Amino acid sequence: MNQYPNPNPQPEDDGSVNEVAKLRQEQQKVDAIRKRVLFRRIENSIYILVGLLEVLLVLRFFLRLSGANPENTFAKFIYALSGPFVSPFSTLFISPAERTDATLGTNIFDVNLLIAIVIYALLGFLASWIVRYIYRQVAPTDF
Repeated sequence: MNQYPNPNPQPEDDGSVNEVAKLRQEQQKVDAIRKRVLFRRIENSIYILVGLLEVLLVLRFFLRLSGANPENTFAKFIYALSGPFVSPFSTLFISPAERTDATLGTNIFDVNLLIAIVIYALLGFLASWIVRYIYRQVAPTDF
């Protein structure tokens, strides 16, 4: 009889080692799916927020272009809500204006607003690209 125990015991062939390996693989798959879902939610949130901002800015553009009454409640709301996003671009160019009627507002083709729309769209795509880049660094799988 051998008095020293075997330093490399052979596992019993009951399949328990295979089950543990399968469970680890399944857990890794679940973790990868959770990461993918998290990053997709972040990316979709960026698209939704930028999309809402773009709609707001386009509404402001058409209100100004059509000469909407600036004292109207809806126009005031849109102007107040979009004001902070347009202010960095407000003095970039002088926008052409045309006065049509004394009772209505002034028709303004706001070039600064168009530039703001393009810049915010580019920033949204850049943020989305950064999220995708980080995801590929964290979990290099298909996205």
